[in-house]
Amino acid sequence: MLEDDFGREVSGVRVSLTDRCNFDCVYCHNEGLGDTRGPMEAQDDELTADTIVAFLEVAAEFGVDSVKFTGGEPMLREDLEEIVRRAPDEMEVSMTTNGTFLPGRAPDLVDAGLERVNVSQDALDSEAFAELTQSGAYDRVLEGVEAALDAGLEPVKLNMVVFEPTAGYVPKMVDHVAENPGLQLQLIEYMPELAGHPEWAIDIDRVHDWLEDRADKVEHREMHDRKRYWMHSGEAAVEGDSASTSLAASDGGIRTEPVNNHNSGMVEIVDPVGNENFCANCHRVRLTHDGYLKGCLNRNDDLRDIGTTKESMRAAFRETVDTRVPYYGEYMVETEDGEWEINEEYIDTDGDRAPYEYSE
Repeated sequence: MLEDDFGREVSGVRVSLTDRCNFDCVYCHNEGLGDTRGPMEAQDDELTADTIVAFLEVAAEFGVDSVKFTGGEPMLREDLEEIVRRAPDEMEVSMTTNGTFLPGRAPDLVDAGLERVNVSQDALDSEAFAELTQSGAYDRVLEGVEAALDAGLEPVKLNMVVFEPTAGYVPKMVDHVAENPGLQLQLIEYMPELAGHPEWAIDIDRVHDWLEDRADKVEHREMHDRKRYWMHSGEAAVEGDSASTSLAASDGGIRTEPVNNHNSGMVEIVDPVGNENFCANCHRVRLTHDGYLKGCLNRNDDLRDIGTTKESMRAAFRETVDTRVPYYGEYMVETEDGEWEINEEYIDTDGDRAPYEYSE
């Protein structure tokens, strides 16, 4: 297993299968690449199944034991089942998706070897969902979650980005997963340094405090030093209150009142922004849809072309790990006005292509 200069072994890879997506979520940063999407038809720069599988075989040589397929929307790949089936046997295979294509395909994905799935769901209201995703597919996403559960992918983890437009929906979502044992909730901190709109960011520590006050048990995961909160349902929402006002007060605070307790569910927070512990426990690298390795979500200036041979893939993998950057506070430095800037000390290598540029 390869180790970077900061003592972090690389045990996982995230592989973007496409930058195409049938949603247009207002918070999306597309795996740190920005809005690179073109036509919905597959483009020539998308990696073939053979190239993806060859890369995974190389990663397995270096002790990588997990892969998460992402996008865009990975299920727009018609050959997704083939790619999953051909992944190395020693790798745990998971996927993050918006869920709209899971009905009808979830059983075949499980048969191919898919072990876990994350489904993006930012609200339990069709109008709010449509506003956030620029999509009218709310019912289809719910069907997708059910299809995943029916196919044996329990627990299904729901991904919810926490920022100003969604903060008030968190209590209802917490109760939702607590009342449905097959579901878990992953609250993902909004990343303004990638997606823009710094005014949308909220103080994620308030969400931690709010959950900790109501959790039966709090545990730490080694991966990213993440916290997990095991909840009883009914404790999150204010009885008689609306989801849009039950979490985020006008001053950014949180107000709740306990109601009846029953069942339990797991809520996890992914809070990378400014979090040195998160980055110090990062053990993954990323492969873009068009064949470039990146060692950090926040970095696009050192992209390494994996090429088409296993020799070139090995070289790119080694170089990507060797040039990984450290954590927030050293690589990403917060300025006096609350913005984030890159420490120029670490911009000492040229990538194999020009950086991706974010366009709103």
